[in-house]
Amino acid sequence: MALHVTRRTAVTTVAAAVAGAIAVPSSAQATGGRPRRKPLRRAHAHNDYLHTRPLLDALDHRFTSVEADIFLVDGELLVAHDPVDLDPSRTLESLYLKPLAERVRRNHGSVYRGHRRPVQLLIDIKADGVAAYAELHRQLHRHRRLFTTYAQGKVRPGAVTAVISGDRSARAPMEAQKVRYAFYDGRMTDLAGPAPASLIPLISDNWNNHFTWSGAGPMPAAERAKLHQIVGTAHSRGQRVRFWATPDLPGAERGAIWLELIAADADHLNTDDLVALEAFLDAYDRR
Repeated sequence: MALHVTRRTAVTTVAAAVAGAIAVPSSAQATGGRPRRKPLRRAHAHNDYLHTRPLLDALDHRFTSVEADIFLVDGELLVAHDPVDLDPSRTLESLYLKPLAERVRRNHGSVYRGHRRPVQLLIDIKADGVAAYAELHRQLHRHRRLFTTYAQGKVRPGAVTAVISGDRSARAPMEAQKVRYAFYDGRMTDLAGPAPASLIPLISDNWNNHFTWSGAGPMPAAERAKLHQIVGTAHSRGQRVRFWATPDLPGAERGAIWLELIAADADHLNTDDLVALEAFLDAYDRR
């Protein structure tokens, strides 16, 4: 979809929608009797585990991608952004794997009932990539019927696709596996590399490493062309695109970035503000 001169109108429309949505609590939106709406295919919950109800808040807001940071501690995978925040009760199993498995079982094989597209679980290994991935593989194997699987050169879709990010040392053991239940989060350098989408289905990178524009004023034509070229190249290889470190404070700049990403057909919009992105995407669809 091309982005035309309607940018200012669109930003105003979605800003108004977001302002109204912020007053509505998550629980009310999830259970208020409104008709079930389709999942938001571009919505990615960055640092999802920091929300009051990890995973569940994102699913209430119809997100289709969530991100969890993990550390390997005494043989267990704990979810936290920094070591100081580690809590033995906050495990990957308890916050993500078990709830996803239970939800998929209730919904007869999918995270969102009636929608077969896999939900992405982006797992960011913060340290000890080789050892952490070895334990992660064991845990994913226990839930193997839940996950998209690579086996003997073929990919079999599941209800959830696990993608491994963070510590880059996890890549080598993943590449060596003939059977795995996760995929690798590439960087822009992988866009022209030899690794196929069956290993690297996602290209993620820091927005500020590639663009100077931060949402104020019009996007420079050369940077817009670069964004479209990146996404087009990835899609031609069967890969998806996500940028992190995009502006995420309320305001026109964030909305302008999101609009440009949608216009370029980027696959994931990165946010910590679940309510705002849900309202933005709903308002965009109603334009």
